[in-house]
This record gives sequence, C-alpha cells and structure tokens, in this order.
Amino acid sequence: MNVLTFLVEEYSTPGRLDNITQVMSLHTQYLESFLRSQFYMLRMDGPLPLPYRHYIAIMAAARHQCSYLINMHVDEFLKTGGIAEWLNGLEYVPQRLKNLNEINKLLAHRPWLITKEHIQKLVKTGENNWSLPELVHAVVLLAHYHALASFVFGSGINPERDPEISNGFRLISVNNFCVCDLANDNNIENASLSGSNFGIVDSLSELEALMERMKRLQEDREDEEASQGEMSTRFEKEKKESLFVVSGDTFHSFPHSDFEDDMIITSDVSRYIEDPGFGYEDFARRGEEHLPTFRAQDYTWENHGFSLVNRLYSDIGHLLDEKFRMVYNLTYNTMATHEDVDTTMLRRALFNYVHCMFGIRYDDYDYGEVNQLLERSLKVYIKTVTCYPERTTKRMYDSYWRQFKHSEKVHVNLLLMEARMQAELLYALRAITRHLT
Repeated sequence: MNVLTFLVEEYSTPGRLDNITQVMSLHTQYLESFLRSQFYMLRMDGPLPLPYRHYIAIMAAARHQCSYLINMHVDEFLKTGGIAEWLNGLEYVPQRLKNLNEINKLLAHRPWLITKEHIQKLVKTGENNWSLPELVHAVVLLAHYHALASFVFGSGINPERDPEISNGFRLISVNNFCVCDLANDNNIENASLSGSNFGIVDSLSELEALMERMKRLQEDREDEEASQGEMSTRFEKEKKESLFVVSGDTFHSFPHSDFEDDMIITSDVSRYIEDPGFGYEDFARRGEEHLPTFRAQDYTWENHGFSLVNRLYSDIGHLLDEKFRMVYNLTYNTMATHEDVDTTMLRRALFNYVHCMFGIRYDDYDYGEVNQLLERSLKVYIKTVTCYPERTTKRMYDSYWRQFKHSEKVHVNLLLMEARMQAELLYALRAITRHLT
C-alpha cells in the first residue's frame, strides 16, 4: 500500500473521501505532502497529548467560524479520549489551553503584533506554563488550521450533517458551489460562465492579456533591473493598496454577495473563542501606524524558522518544508487551454502578495509584477480568502480567471493557504527566537 493510499484511508470515512481530500486530490503530489504533515501533527509522537491537538484545531478553526473543521475535530477530540465537558466552551478547559487565546487571535488576524512578551507569558505562567516544544507544536497547529480554514472557504467546501451517516458529512453545495464540481474539475466554461454575464470572448481575451503581460514582464526583466529604492517604493505602494482592497470593495463590487447575512457568529462557534470582534486590521483606514514591514531576509523560513521548528518539534520542519516547496514549485506548465507555459512568475506573485498583506517584504522581488499579473477581482478574492475567509462567496471565485479550470483555481487556493501558514509561522517563530536570545 503506498503512503498516499494509507493516508487517504486514515482520513476518510469508509467508502467516502472527506471533502477536503476530494478537492485536493486534483493535485495528488501535493495531497500526499499535506496529509503526511497533518498526520504527523495530529497522530504521531509529539509534545502534546492527542485530545489537546484536536482542541487546538477547534480553537483555530473557530477564529474563522469554520464549522466544517470544528465538527471534524469535535469528533476526533472525543475519539481520542477528550473530556466531553470541554466542548461546552472555553470556561470548561484547563487554564493553560485558555492561555492560548491571545496567540490564537493574533496569529489568525494580525500576526505582526506577536512579540517575545507573548511567548514569555506562555512559558512562564507557573503551573500552567507551556514548554517550548509544546508551544511550537501548538503554534504549528494553530497556523495550519487558520490556513486550512482559508482553503475550506476559498474552495467552497462546507459540511452538512447527514442523519444517515453518523458523524458523517455529505456533499452539499454552498452558495451554489459544489465540491463535486471542483473535484471532477468540471471546466469553468460550463460551471460559471453560464451563470455570469461575461461572454466567452471576454474571458478568452482576459487570458490572452494575462499571457501577454507575463511575456512582457519577462522581456522587461531581461532589459533592466529596478533599483533597490524603486523596489522598496513598489512594495510600500502594493502593501498600502492591499489594505484598501477588500474592506471598501467587497460590498460595492459584490452588491448581492451571499455572505452579508452570515456574519453573525453562531453560539456553537463563539464558545471556543474570546474577543470575536477582533479581525484583520486595515491600518491605513484607521489612521494608526502602518503595518510594520518584516524584511524577509532578516528572518527566513529556510535559514531560521525551519531549524528552530525542527529543533523543538523534531521532523515537523522537514514535512512543512517539503509542503511549502511542493506547492511553490507545483506546475503542469499549462494555463487554461495553453500548454508549455512557464507559470513561475504567476505563482511567485500569488505567494508574495499574500506575504505583502502580512507586511513581509522580499528585497529581491519587484512588487510591480503583482500589479501587472493579479487583476482587481483576483486581488479581492485573495484578500478575502486570506484575511476574512468566512466572507468568501462563489461570485468572487467565479469572477477571476474565468477561462481557467477548477483544478487551476484549487491550485491558487493551495498557494494562498501555504503562503498564509508560512507568514503566521514566520512571525511566531521570530518571536520565539527573540525570547531565546
């Protein structure tokens, strides 16, 4: 039995694949890497007891009201011997779990605010303290489940309890979004164009225009290098613009969006979080200090984060590293109907744009490319999926890259998920490193 078959069997109800696995199975190489690291976090030897792991997953998913993941881990929590009373809410859990609230909240919405003081508070709280290995395990789980909530909402995956399957879910469509469409990779032409007012011609020319811009950027790159100063200015401009993308836009661009009524947090979810009103902050709006810039070279995943995480929670670094590399390098050299296309530039723009929204800057990257390659509707989608996943709608999903296959859009979601997870980890691990030095 190969690794993937084993992992898939471990994660699915007999005879049925869960929705996440079904959608990710469009990219089997990535799926194996994903399941391997998730299996390790949840099931293998590690600093935290099994019920804690599932409870932390619930706390993380609750920050984005992701009932799909919450229900999944409530079941797992009970199966691994968790105390049922804890499921009544945070006031029933041990103080040390409750102490994770602050870091859960900051990681999910404003990771740039995490400091070494937050770490010190957790590791030095008397009998409720966390050891560093336990804390690293908890942080990895929190970041993993915040990012996975982005994937769940971004791909329109949602559960409905099926009375005929105990503890099971059946496929349903959310906002007319059906997981089966995604998993079968029904071409976007029949899936979304029919319901939209865009003609095929428009979206074809959109695709051609994107191909053209990629080609032009490639040529410009060979001709001239932008100066460091210019690159820095472009980053600041992009960062500032990203702050304005969704908040003002969402309801104007999508006046009939499906999520306006869904913003009430159900009591089911709110029992697992404190301060439900705390979310991603658009600094530029509030006239407060701007999102501080985290210079990527000062603290990179490759040179700093990876070794720290591996030292404190052995092997997880290798698994995460493989997963990050896998998604970043994953390509089939196609774009919609075109073959033999080098998509490196596009993948990098998507990944770096997510980091840009979290204030992370790469000195060697020209952020002018983000503006050239990611059109407005795609930026709205990225910002929503990454920062407010619970507000994602099918309309947003359909409105960008209308000629692309579902599998290509799922690939976008995988990139957004991993970029988000890596951004959260960089901030948390940097704070842990500062605590240690």
